[in-house]
Amino acid sequence: MGKRKMYLRMITASLLRRRSRMIIALLAIAIGATILSGLVTIYVDVPRQMGAQFRNYGANMIFTATDESVTEEEAKSAIAVIPDDELVGAAPYWYETVRVNDVPVMAAATDMEGANATSPFWDVSGEWPSSDGEIMIGENVANTYNLKVGDKMTATYASETDESGDASGDASGDAEVIMDNYLDFTVTGILDTGGTEEDYIYMSLNDMQTLTGKEISYDVCELSVSATSDELNRIKDAINEAVPSVTARLVKRVTQSETTVLSKLQALVLLVTIVVLALTMICVATTMTAVVAERRKEIGLRKALGASNRSIIAEFMGEGIILGAAGGLIGSIMGFAFAQAVSRSVFNASISLMPWLVPVTVIVSVFVTAAACMIPIRSATDVDPALVLKGE
Repeated sequence: MGKRKMYLRMITASLLRRRSRMIIALLAIAIGATILSGLVTIYVDVPRQMGAQFRNYGANMIFTATDESVTEEEAKSAIAVIPDDELVGAAPYWYETVRVNDVPVMAAATDMEGANATSPFWDVSGEWPSSDGEIMIGENVANTYNLKVGDKMTATYASETDESGDASGDASGDAEVIMDNYLDFTVTGILDTGGTEEDYIYMSLNDMQTLTGKEISYDVCELSVSATSDELNRIKDAINEAVPSVTARLVKRVTQSETTVLSKLQALVLLVTIVVLALTMICVATTMTAVVAERRKEIGLRKALGASNRSIIAEFMGEGIILGAAGGLIGSIMGFAFAQAVSRSVFNASISLMPWLVPVTVIVSVFVTAAACMIPIRSATDVDPALVLKGE
């Protein structure tokens, strides 16, 4: 029988003879590996999960014009700087004062799909406008005009000119307000946010262009970008450099909150992982110390027959490595299930599978187990065969 085969047979026989203690050590390692694998998975995947959750609180970047307003071409050039896989949505807004029943109301023209993506927290009764001629109104506007979903409303746009027809105006003439443009709309949705958005009416960009007779331009563009704080700052700087006519800024109340929560959560995950690994090491060390105490006579006899400290160290270390590898393999599988359960309960989303985490978990488990075996192994090598064989 070869030395390696004999060595493996000795180790497996030793483990099987002390099944109860070895099972306790294996369970401790498996539980530690489960927590390690699960928390590391959460630690790595949590920025994506947290980013997705914070996108529900609105845009985290805005574009404004450096001088007057942002044109369609300038907005498209700025948006093109953002990687497609990181852009959740972009909503340009064009504001004009229109009249409903001869009362001024602020109208916002926007891309409805983009607004829905950047402001998922908006509570809309009914449906978002999906075509020209449809409009969404704020709750306050609906209450003021006693409008509900399906009702018709007319919006007019007023231009000012003097009595002589000079658009520039003159001190000698009195200004006359002329209602020269109007459009009929169907109310498809009523917006309830609890904020100033309830005082606006929302229409398509084409309808605003038809109503005002002006070229499409944007007062502000809100964007939702799935990226970390550092990445957002890099994107912002790249946009400001690539499109000088557009000023990109971050919405600090969103980005700072995301960074703060993320850093604290990751620190908590790291701390819990360290504590669990330390407890695992203590449990394994205690179990192996008890095993060494039980085998003192066996160790003393082997030493008396000429066994070296190196062979004793190799045997105990081999047992620890096998336990660590088995516990790490079990823990890596259970860890993914644990991370999946946490992700579904906290973020209501599935977590990504990370195959590279399996060998990492096994290696860390083996390392922790080997470190835990150092003190018991040292006590095993300190056994004096003369004293043990005398029964002392």
